[in-house]
Amino acid sequence: MRIAVITGASSGMGKEFVLQAVMEEPFDEVWAIARSEERLRALQAEVPCKVRPLPLDLSRESSLEVYKTLLAQEKPEVALLVNASGFGRFGPVEEIGPEESANMVDLNCRALTVLTELTIPYMREGSKIAEFASVAAFQPVPYITVYAATKAFVLSYSRALNVELRSRGIRVMAVCPYWTNSRFFDRADPGEEKHIRKFTVMLDPAKVITKAMHDLYHTKKDVSIYGAQVRLQVAAVKLLPHRMVMEVFLRQQGLK
Repeated sequence: MRIAVITGASSGMGKEFVLQAVMEEPFDEVWAIARSEERLRALQAEVPCKVRPLPLDLSRESSLEVYKTLLAQEKPEVALLVNASGFGRFGPVEEIGPEESANMVDLNCRALTVLTELTIPYMREGSKIAEFASVAAFQPVPYITVYAATKAFVLSYSRALNVELRSRGIRVMAVCPYWTNSRFFDRADPGEEKHIRKFTVMLDPAKVITKAMHDLYHTKKDVSIYGAQVRLQVAAVKLLPHRMVMEVFLRQQGLK
């Protein structure tokens, strides 16, 4: 059985990956992972292959064990793995609190790593992995402190793993979107008094994933970035001192 495994599949960029991946290559099944079983089941009406909804909270060890057991039972060929699950919180670290900060690390870093390394033994030459990082991965971001740090981990992990798995013919690519119109912001900055007030761009998730799909299937890139303006910003923060980059961000957002 040849499958795609896509996390965060119930909405946003994860869902877009489901819709576009099944048009790029044939799968016997898509294993769609997210917390909302209802939204996962609704995917079946939108794609031509079987969707297996897996309503899991990947920040929980029990959910990772369910996935591990299912792989061992089914022994599929995983042709595509997309780790699009993740969340961020905006605000001062003392307002967010250690529990939620740890939860970001658990989902954005630990779950992504465990899911990837549980899946690799079921991949063959030509298989592909897309790990969701962020443009925030390229710089430290005050008031998005933990989220940006977790995405820096994902970027570094993805690029190194791509080199490590090259001899097996398995491609790994980091997807680094900028501000993108999705449900992400519902949890990231939920209060009336917003911590992040200015968005220099707000991208269409379908266009971000179209670019990511092209880069994953038709180039040798290990990082996918959508938009000329975004690529220019990434190039700039690589060259400028990070202290200066952080000060510019604070002034832009009206933060102290």
